[in-house]
Amino acid sequence: MTSPLSADLPIALLLHGGLDNLSGKTGLAMLRYRRGPIVAVVDPAHAGRSLQEVTGIARDVPVLASLREALPLGPRAAVVGLAPSGGRLAPEVRADLVAALRAGLSVASGLHSRLGEDPELAALRWPQAWIWDVRLEPPGLQVAAGRAAALPARRLLAVGSDMAVGKMSACLELLAAAQARGIEARFVGTGQAGLLIGGAGVALDAVRVDYAAGAVEAAVLAAGEGLTAHGWLLVEGQGSLCHPGSTATLPLIRGSQPTDLLLVHRAGQLHSRGLPEMLLPPLPQLIQALEALAALARPSTALPPPRVRAVALNTALLGEAAAKNAIAEVSELTGLACTDPVRYGAGQLLEELLA
Repeated sequence: MTSPLSADLPIALLLHGGLDNLSGKTGLAMLRYRRGPIVAVVDPAHAGRSLQEVTGIARDVPVLASLREALPLGPRAAVVGLAPSGGRLAPEVRADLVAALRAGLSVASGLHSRLGEDPELAALRWPQAWIWDVRLEPPGLQVAAGRAAALPARRLLAVGSDMAVGKMSACLELLAAAQARGIEARFVGTGQAGLLIGGAGVALDAVRVDYAAGAVEAAVLAAGEGLTAHGWLLVEGQGSLCHPGSTATLPLIRGSQPTDLLLVHRAGQLHSRGLPEMLLPPLPQLIQALEALAALARPSTALPPPRVRAVALNTALLGEAAAKNAIAEVSELTGLACTDPVRYGAGQLLEELLA
């Protein structure tokens, strides 16, 4: 999938009620990692407040109450930055999408509600504008056959102990660190935020289960075209083996045929979020399970099975001293390099991978 959302396109980000919680994680990720212009954030609940005050993200973007207020700032597209439970379009977001389309803007959305199939919204689109529904199954999919193992480039897959622990952020931080070192590295998005930011990949949760690994394989093969053995593909992780509602990890492993794994974990988390009865295994046990699973269904000509090379620890909920202690404890527990790449940069993780 190739994004119509070019890197230099000015956008208004619709984040109604999501600026200070996980329902807005897509938009928050775009604010942190999108290099292109974001001219406004629309969130009536926080209108007029400083973006950095609300989110901690050091980006100078005004927070406004409506899309109409953003129009004088020159956006050319409105992007839904919400990931609510069920992925449905809320009435207040719909009203701002209507205003955007009437003003001639394009719109992009990662919700399960398909805007392009909505008669009212489709009728409002100007001829030069587009509606991009990120969560669409790509055409022409095949069943996976381990083809990505033949790519010469290294392929790192982020795997998590739970949902929403920072797998995409860890990959994007590694991408920036690698590119700063002059390493040719590419990011393969597998969720709505990753695709909206990176522009290439596949919306894995929109793909039928029989073709999920094949869809990942196709995206990895496309991203890896022309990369040499010195290049890196950083594949965004989704879900978790530890979560009873997640099926994403297996097709990601099968489709990407990783050479390396990066474990992502939230410091101090003991159970799946919202499911206190679903305890997380000790990290060494989880690492062992991930490596055993990744050793299966690999071509006989492939490199040795991938190992978990390091741990990216999400310490966002901790103070400075507690964060450093947590990192040291996880490193000692697992015997692996560990840091919070968002808080401290991904240089240490990159060095471990290059070693």
